[in-house]
Amino acid sequence: MTTDSALRQYLTECQQRVDAALELQLPADSIQPQRLHQAMRYATLNGGKRIRPMLVYASGAALGTGPEKLDGPACAVELIHAYSLIHDDLPAMDDDDLRRGRPTCHKAYDEATAILAGDALQTLAFKVLCRQEPYPFPPPVRLAMVDTLAHASGSRGMAGGQALDLAAVGRQLDIAQLENMHIHKTGALIHASVKLGCLAVPKANPEQVRQLEHYANCIGLAFQVQDDILDVEGDTATLGKTQGKDQANGKPTYPSLIGLKGAKELARNLRQDALDSLSGLDQRADPLRWLADYIVSRHA
Repeated sequence: MTTDSALRQYLTECQQRVDAALELQLPADSIQPQRLHQAMRYATLNGGKRIRPMLVYASGAALGTGPEKLDGPACAVELIHAYSLIHDDLPAMDDDDLRRGRPTCHKAYDEATAILAGDALQTLAFKVLCRQEPYPFPPPVRLAMVDTLAHASGSRGMAGGQALDLAAVGRQLDIAQLENMHIHKTGALIHASVKLGCLAVPKANPEQVRQLEHYANCIGLAFQVQDDILDVEGDTATLGKTQGKDQANGKPTYPSLIGLKGAKELARNLRQDALDSLSGLDQRADPLRWLADYIVSRHA
């Protein structure tokens, strides 16, 4: 099996696994308030790549634990991601009409329903982590997971990064400022995904955990660099969102700051740094290696 086919198979397995788990956690759309629950399901069960859940599964696997222990954390991080996309797309934020090839939540429903759906998905994520069943962890582990995801989602993580992003529109940032913004906006949740997988293995080797966290930092930034590249080179149909939106809105990006060639070189260097950080791990870390390659070669 080639690396590409192995990655596709692993992605499919992770997508199917977390989708089945999300289906169990999301309220049925027949339960009151029906429109809110419909919007939550619309925004979550819509064919996303599930990169963050895959990182949870792959990080746990690299440290020797099976996917059945990781469904809860994988669900939680995807619920946070789904909420963030709903809110990012709102008129007061990025004002997007298209997400994953479909109308954004506030277009498919309405703005108020979309805001509430995002709020409800966020709180559901923490409810999933707090439940003892069907994902049993000792209370200290569950508390550490809640703390990790809360930190990554809040003002010192993703929400803070979005605030920096909004404040940067029309401004010229230097490379350090741009990196700091994306470490928070995109990188924090990717880092949390890896850390959640590590926390599911309480007796993990501390040095291996450190290596995995460094890997997470590298691919978190590489993911955003590639997003910026695709905003220039991609097309709307493939991306599933409006191509060229960042440039049109005057947002600072890596291509605008260091050029398209420089951005591509940076993405490649971050990928190599991520791969180097896994050098002490065995073949159980291969999905993480495949993912590092995928992040800087993807077209959507």
